[in-house]
Amino acid sequence: MTLKALLTRWFDELLPRACLLCGARARAPVCADCAADLPRLSGPLCPVCARPLGAPAQACGACLKAPPAFDATLAPLVYAFPVDGLVHQLKYGCRLPSAEFFSRVMLAGSRPTGDLLMPVPLSPQRLRERGFNQALEIARPLASALGLPIDATSLYRQRDTLPQSRLPWRARQGNVRHAFACRRDLAGLTVIVVDDVMTTGATLAAVATALKARGAAHVVNWVATRAVSRGPA
Repeated sequence: MTLKALLTRWFDELLPRACLLCGARARAPVCADCAADLPRLSGPLCPVCARPLGAPAQACGACLKAPPAFDATLAPLVYAFPVDGLVHQLKYGCRLPSAEFFSRVMLAGSRPTGDLLMPVPLSPQRLRERGFNQALEIARPLASALGLPIDATSLYRQRDTLPQSRLPWRARQGNVRHAFACRRDLAGLTVIVVDDVMTTGATLAAVATALKARGAAHVVNWVATRAVSRGPA
């Protein structure tokens, strides 16, 4: 973590807290009133990709037609206003309390079972620019609460990619194809993959493909937010 990120965390812990959304004094990164108003995913949901369904089903049409490499997805929040602002503050404003808030919300919902957690890695260049990996910052409290190990080094990006947010939805799958690799034997293990946002699911599918190539039996996505308004899962 860079000096900037460390100083940001230190000031956030030392100074009186203000809600990241409304600015009111709060004992948490987001005050209770703002937290209650956040858009949340509500069922029934596709158990594979967490897409909202009209009725309970084994999976959504997209996952039945073209099953992704991952096996399940859990996500508490919809990636929409003002949640998207919290994600933006975390990634580009170095507002690490957003990661703490996302971890709390994820732990308050359904919890996956598995053998270890792996955060989605950044490219070395993007990690140097940002100073921290937001997925890792979210994953730390999750691993502690679940009593599971966290592996932040075995999964890596073997090639840099364009930011997914800059690409049309249909181009995202090709952008991350073969972008990830894993240097660890995962034979028979259930891996919980942690990330901040799931949009098309292309990045998480590429991650799951890399993990299963190393023997992972199951891959479960545990993400803070899920985009549901458009595009394929």
